[in-house]
Amino acid sequence: MHLEKYSLGVGDRFGRQGQAQLRAIIRARDPGFLVIPVWNKSYREHEIIGTTPCDVREEADCAVQSLGWKDAYHVDADHIGMQNVGAFLSSSDFFTLDVANFKGKTAPVEEIDSFVRRHEDLIGRLELQGIQNPLFIDQDSMRKVASRYLCAIQEAGRIYRHILAFKGEGLFIAEISMDETDEPQSPLDMVLILAMVADEGIHAQTIAPKFTGRFNKGIDYVGDPNRFEEEFRSDLAVIEYAIERFGLPKNLKMSVHSGSDKFSIYPSISKALYDFNAGLHLKTAGTTWLEELIGLALSGSEGLCVVREIYTNALGRFDELCAPYAPVISIDSTRLPRAEEVMDWSGEEYAAALRHDPDCLEYNLHFRQMLHVSYKVAAEMGRRYLDALSAFEEVVGQNVEANLFKRHIRRVFRYQMDCSEWQ
Repeated sequence: MHLEKYSLGVGDRFGRQGQAQLRAIIRARDPGFLVIPVWNKSYREHEIIGTTPCDVREEADCAVQSLGWKDAYHVDADHIGMQNVGAFLSSSDFFTLDVANFKGKTAPVEEIDSFVRRHEDLIGRLELQGIQNPLFIDQDSMRKVASRYLCAIQEAGRIYRHILAFKGEGLFIAEISMDETDEPQSPLDMVLILAMVADEGIHAQTIAPKFTGRFNKGIDYVGDPNRFEEEFRSDLAVIEYAIERFGLPKNLKMSVHSGSDKFSIYPSISKALYDFNAGLHLKTAGTTWLEELIGLALSGSEGLCVVREIYTNALGRFDELCAPYAPVISIDSTRLPRAEEVMDWSGEEYAAALRHDPDCLEYNLHFRQMLHVSYKVAAEMGRRYLDALSAFEEVVGQNVEANLFKRHIRRVFRYQMDCSEWQ
């Protein structure tokens, strides 16, 4: 199974926006540009909402059949480990191998020594096209990187082989997730990590490194865009080198996690992809849920009542809802609107505060992040929330489609799409 050059992770908390998401991707297909949808949902989200991986497969299949999509599409078991991969084996064909629990664990000394001996030919000066300064690799640096990452990549290998035994050779796509480590990976780190991936026999088609700066949920990149661009280009150069040096899949490409709404770095991503002729997998999970709230707010009546109640309920459960997402949110509780204030808002006022439009004076990134982590409240509403989505399906779907196409696909693939789309 071959992952195409450009792909988009489209999360959908409640499984109702498959067609709206696919309509956005079809709009990008019209000028001759192809981006492949990958529906993704994590084990944690399934637990909170009460869905199963089979529900995601059903949503994707139904959207594809309804809209007559003829190109490839996939269903991602997002951020899985050995403890929960079994639930996804039958319904998923894309697996994001998350080894965050093994970060900081060190492999036995003899295995680190074995890795160093196996790759002694890397020792010395390494010049990569696209990286200004050469890399210098010696045994000490190799041991240091191996002590930090070898155990995690070995665990990824165990998960990969478990999936392989069930699915069969060539019948699934594997991604290595390194984005939840404590520090960003340097170019030297990436070279040696990809050597470890090859040693484990993992047929990885995407890798998600950690970059400098914060990739908070649902808001723009927090950090130095210039430094991000340098790191991103360096990683593209390393991937290009590693494919040839270690015999990794020819279509191995970068994956950017929590990639939704990172508007300030999209131009750098697009230009770098163009310059390197490289592919990208971009995960945009939580924006769909927020666009549902915007659509319900703008629908007025019961839709507006529902979203007001979601916020006021969530505000009273701040610590509970924020704790699981603490590493990827930065909410200043003093900047959150009071519950009484929100209960008096019109639909337009609610939408303006929530919609990610930095030029809008009413936009509140703290309000947006608070709601991003509050989907549990909507799940607890049960049929009331789902019935509201059905009742106002047209308005909700329009917002989901426009957000994915105009704010995400069209921006991150600016240099890849027909210029007429920018007129």
